[in-house]
Amino acid sequence: MTGVSGQIVRFALVGVVNTATYYGFYLLFLTLGLPYVGAHVAAFLLSMTGSFFLNSHFTYRTRPTWRKFLLFPLTNAANFVITTVGVYLLVDVAGLSSRYAPLLAAAAAIPVTFVLSRTIMLRPETPRDRESLAEVAPK
Repeated sequence: MTGVSGQIVRFALVGVVNTATYYGFYLLFLTLGLPYVGAHVAAFLLSMTGSFFLNSHFTYRTRPTWRKFLLFPLTNAANFVITTVGVYLLVDVAGLSSRYAPLLAAAAAIPVTFVLSRTIMLRPETPRDRESLAEVAPK
């Protein structure tokens, strides 16, 4: 698949891998004795970093730059805001069960997260932005 439809499919696949990565790290850190909040934060940061590189190479087929890397967490922030507001509206305003509201809110956040992610990852580079993470990585 090519074009935007291919990007959407690849974005969804990266989301599945990212979720599994997060959960695997979370369980690992719990097993290593980290408190659950610490395990969550560490697993979240590692999976978000992995998600950045997977989206860069696999979903959008673009070079990972420092600018993109630093902007990428905005996609997670947007997802958090949309799902939090969505859960509140679905439960407290619409009267939906709190058991199912997060699933619907997460589904609503996916298109916004995709568009924001695509905007960050495919933004035209300026000469200053061209330094990729691979070029500055220690050898």
